[in-house]
Amino acid sequence: MHYVIMGCGRVGSLLARGLERRQHTVSVIDVNSDSFRRLGPGFRGSTVTGVGFDRDVLIAADIGHADGFAAVSNGDNSNILAARVVRENFGVDNVVARIYDQGRAEVYERLGIPTVVTVRWAADQVLRRLLPVGAESLWRDPAGAVRLIEVPYHSGWVGRRIRDLEAAADTPIPAITRYGSGAVVNDATVLQSGDIVYAMAESARIPDVEAVLGAAPVEQ
Repeated sequence: MHYVIMGCGRVGSLLARGLERRQHTVSVIDVNSDSFRRLGPGFRGSTVTGVGFDRDVLIAADIGHADGFAAVSNGDNSNILAARVVRENFGVDNVVARIYDQGRAEVYERLGIPTVVTVRWAADQVLRRLLPVGAESLWRDPAGAVRLIEVPYHSGWVGRRIRDLEAAADTPIPAITRYGSGAVVNDATVLQSGDIVYAMAESARIPDVEAVLGAAPVEQ
């Protein structure tokens, strides 16, 4: 898979190296060519100097073949603009933008642009958003027998209690993310469109959990 990253600061460089370690191809965009030094001598991807929402710059980064785009520069406006250009003009649905302002992040989450707010774990969060669901565990026990994963769900589950999803998948769903903020699930929690759902499951059962929640609910 090919990924394009805008911003080669600490987060962008960590993200680029992390994707390369997973055998993906990477193009990194930054307005300052000196920033590419953070990638290190072992970086095998391409670098493009320029503004990340400029059409020619994006084409030079091979955005036409991109499986995902991450805007992680130090400017909220630039990140959002680039994410929208890539999604709306180049048809890349898998976009993530880093936003420093929590209030603005919630607005863009509602518009369907996933955002990452916190800085400390930003690289890991963006990586999990970019890669296919289930490819990266949020947590796993030392033996690898149990994993916490982000799990996709069919739109038919929207409007139902999270406890109904747990019962159908036969696995705990301890938390969700809604509009960029995490929340612990309780008996009254109802799934809303755009929620990110986290399931705790035995590794061997993850395909079954994803299959159940990825299909429409079966009416009893």
